[in-house]
Amino acid sequence: MPTLRDTIAEDLRTQITTGHLKSGDRLPSEPKLATHYKVSTPTVRQALALLQAEGLIEKTHGKGNFVRAPLRRITYKGGAGIPFAPDLQTTIRTTTVRARGHIRTLLRVPPNTPLTEFHCTTYEGETPRSVARIYIPRDLAPAAQPSAPSWPGSRDAGRMETQETVTARLPTPEEATTLRISPTRTVLAITRIALKSTGRVIEAAFLALPSDAADAVFTTRPTLNEGETCR
Repeated sequence: MPTLRDTIAEDLRTQITTGHLKSGDRLPSEPKLATHYKVSTPTVRQALALLQAEGLIEKTHGKGNFVRAPLRRITYKGGAGIPFAPDLQTTIRTTTVRARGHIRTLLRVPPNTPLTEFHCTTYEGETPRSVARIYIPRDLAPAAQPSAPSWPGSRDAGRMETQETVTARLPTPEEATTLRISPTRTVLAITRIALKSTGRVIEAAFLALPSDAADAVFTTRPTLNEGETCR
């Protein structure tokens, strides 16, 4: 049997999907919704949290809840590095850190090796679409602010191997804050390492995208035995 929270969420969901509530519309205040549905304000908040997790509405601090504009899906292409796109704006913060824990293990470097960390956030208009943390040994990090072709993994694309792991999970508190999403909204999480032909790991990247507005595409190629040709 549906709970009051679910019933309220379904009614608002229907109003949004049928166009009764349009993109950019402000929902009535929580007290007004509570009066309308004859429930408590906490119950209304629970219903709104469901719609936020689905990406149907977004809450602006001090202004209220608004119907979100439909976001076009963006695609991460395996082996191509971080998804830079000409119609997405990217902000990049750079800092120096020391290799420790899981990052040190992925990069296969001694403890406390100097690394350059790039914290990248892509935006469509004012809406965050992805967040990434990229770690590169200091001796390999680009001197200038990077763009897609200047990443070590992209620069050595013809002479390197990439290993990628994709999972669906809940966002970390930092990811939820940066992406402005509910902590209950699933993200597509990609861990990527790039290796030179010598076996040296030149990059470790951690990428998160809201899973309801993103796809990941990977291309496989046949491995040929010596003397075989591809037909």
